[in-house]
Amino acid sequence: MKNNVYDLAVVGAGAAGVMSAIRAGMFKKNIVLIERNESIGKKILLTGRKRCNITNLADIDTFISAFEKQGKFLRQAFNAFFNHDLIEFFKTKGLMLKVERQDRVFPVTDKASSVVNILKGCLMDNKRIRLLYNTRLADIKKKHDFFQLDITGNSSVYARKVILATGGVSYKATGSSGDGFRIAKKLGHTVVPLKPALVPLKTRELWVKQLQGLSLKNIRVIFSIKGKVNSGGKHRNRKIISNVGEISFTHFGVSGPLILDLSGKIIFMLHDRREISLFIDLKPGLNSEQIENRLLKEFEIKGSMQLKNAAKSLLPHRLIPIFLHIAGVLPEKKVNQISRKERHLIGKVLKSLPLTVSGSLSIDNAMVTNGGISTKEIEPGNMESKIIPGLYFAGEIIDGCAFSGGYNLQQAFSTGYLAGESAARA
Repeated sequence: MKNNVYDLAVVGAGAAGVMSAIRAGMFKKNIVLIERNESIGKKILLTGRKRCNITNLADIDTFISAFEKQGKFLRQAFNAFFNHDLIEFFKTKGLMLKVERQDRVFPVTDKASSVVNILKGCLMDNKRIRLLYNTRLADIKKKHDFFQLDITGNSSVYARKVILATGGVSYKATGSSGDGFRIAKKLGHTVVPLKPALVPLKTRELWVKQLQGLSLKNIRVIFSIKGKVNSGGKHRNRKIISNVGEISFTHFGVSGPLILDLSGKIIFMLHDRREISLFIDLKPGLNSEQIENRLLKEFEIKGSMQLKNAAKSLLPHRLIPIFLHIAGVLPEKKVNQISRKERHLIGKVLKSLPLTVSGSLSIDNAMVTNGGISTKEIEPGNMESKIIPGLYFAGEIIDGCAFSGGYNLQQAFSTGYLAGESAARA
């Protein structure tokens, strides 16, 4: 055995890797943290629009549900270190937090750099943790009771245990190049196919470009997916309905919280389809009858006004001409000339403005990578590989992701904490 063998090597200094090193360091282990960038937490600095949505106050069952089929795998990690533990961790280090809508937790500074500075301080305070910046992992070899980690510059690092926390492949500028997947696969692990998640969607309709930058708040989106033909010769349709929230138009399609949160499901369903129908409910608080009554009142008051002007009380100015074109009603027509059929069409489009999803931006543009190391090959109680003893996984490299709101970052901190503790105790 080599003389300079670390107790633990952690690869990747994102949320999962840093928390792994911090937790393992509490057991007085000699640790090396390998990071390909010149500093830690590159992706943390981008999260929550650079404000860092650290976690969410939802209960553990909500978290597990958010990760869908991979949720059960994460239960023991969440039990080991959950949202209240994470909040207390930062508070004891001097960083106060606040809770915003939908129970999202942010630093009171509104700066992701505040979170990174706390984490960096924890690493620097532990003299047993060595940081290797600008260092890229090339390969890992198991050598009896230790690992050889080949790194840049034709040199090697040796460690008894290894935690791979290299993240996914989204946001390549942060160093997420997929090295961890390549190395894990070489060691015999299964990599569930990688797909983008929390990513904007492309639409077939070109009129979205005219609305680029426009946000619609307090709306709902409905995705309608045609299923297989049943025995009666009809398609069985499936609907995915969002909560009430916000979307925004881009030059290629749609984005915003509601779109990003459901994008993973939609991309999965696009796998064997060319397109998926998307409808925007512009007035989710009103049913069709209430819409009809409101239109009657609006039109009665504004009888001699042109429809394009009367519609300003119902819709954003930039959306009006496109909306009326889709509804098939002339914008110059006076309100008192609108027929019952035309009023019905306006009401219908208010509840279901149609778009057609044709794809998404690439995984490089996704906030999160869906897919990764199969959870069937990882022990949920300690994050250790079932194939290579002494090798652990943490964070986004593990298959599965949730919607936005602090869930994915909490997963990184929780799995990192459990992996770090398990490797140190082993």
